[in-house]
Amino acid sequence: MRQPVARSASRAKFRLKPARGRAKRDLVSIHDLSVKEVQGLFSLARAIKAKPQAFRLACQGRTLAMIFEKQSLRTRVTFEVGMQQLGGYAVYLAPGDISLGKRESVADVARNLSRWVDAIMIRTFGHAIVTALAAEATVPVINGLSDLLHPCQALGDFLTLLEHKGDLRRIRLAYVGDGNNVAHSLAFAAAKVGATCILGTPRDYSPKPEILAAAREDALETGAQIVLVHSAEEAVGGADAVYTDVWASMGQESEAEMRRGIFRPFQVNRALMRLAKPDAVFLHCLPAHRNEEVTDEVIDSKESVVYDQAENRLHIQKAILVALLGAVARGGRPGASPESIGARRGNS
Repeated sequence: MRQPVARSASRAKFRLKPARGRAKRDLVSIHDLSVKEVQGLFSLARAIKAKPQAFRLACQGRTLAMIFEKQSLRTRVTFEVGMQQLGGYAVYLAPGDISLGKRESVADVARNLSRWVDAIMIRTFGHAIVTALAAEATVPVINGLSDLLHPCQALGDFLTLLEHKGDLRRIRLAYVGDGNNVAHSLAFAAAKVGATCILGTPRDYSPKPEILAAAREDALETGAQIVLVHSAEEAVGGADAVYTDVWASMGQESEAEMRRGIFRPFQVNRALMRLAKPDAVFLHCLPAHRNEEVTDEVIDSKESVVYDQAENRLHIQKAILVALLGAVARGGRPGASPESIGARRGNS
């Protein structure tokens, strides 16, 4: 006998709706979300975290394809476990299973997967692969990470700050280190929630100017401040939260030794943390290269919330899945919505 959808799940009405004239919605960048949509994801994630059983059938009968071209602990486990906890299924596709753009084109992979699954998550290198996949797929595509952006991470990070610090409009977040994909997505997220984000990087490792320009444009709506400096001390002074990431990301291993010398002044240690507010928290997207970008003393301190961040990847991604796929179809029945079914058949 089919179980009824839990009442709380059926009342979670927040959705990431397609734009007019579009059959589906993707999550490629936080820049693409409205201020209200970001707030809606946080509210939904907190509801799911508080009462997970109420959402145990929210994605019943749905399948998520997970394409991995980079190694992963948090992204794989949180998406796979999250989909299971929502009543759905996840299919793991390793780099050798597809060989995107080599064995088969991105477009052909997108068109095939769209016939079999309800959503696609991809963790890859080139951001153009994500956008191409989203353009060709007729089901939602989620950016699990690209060299340009890491939206799920940044959304989970601001969910963590919301839990620890409250009103995000009063938050001063200092990011120190490489102006990489995490820095880009943190700038976009800060702009959407009205926070102050100070990015402290070496001069030759700044975030991309076009990302900063887009984030500052977003910030006009919320009053957020997106600031770039080239001193760790200047970035961290008076911060409510201090964030760092590895100095050499996957694919940059050959630069690791050179980068250690350049980034040494940006190490988060006890002396740097003393410049932040007394109750400041420390964040890191993990994995951490201990005693390089952050010392053991800081990452293992009571100020560190890195494992709260890691946990919140699960909750924010469950919210994203529910918001994209929908908890219930018309009539209160779990499963694909009539709109998404029609869209996919129309593209068959």
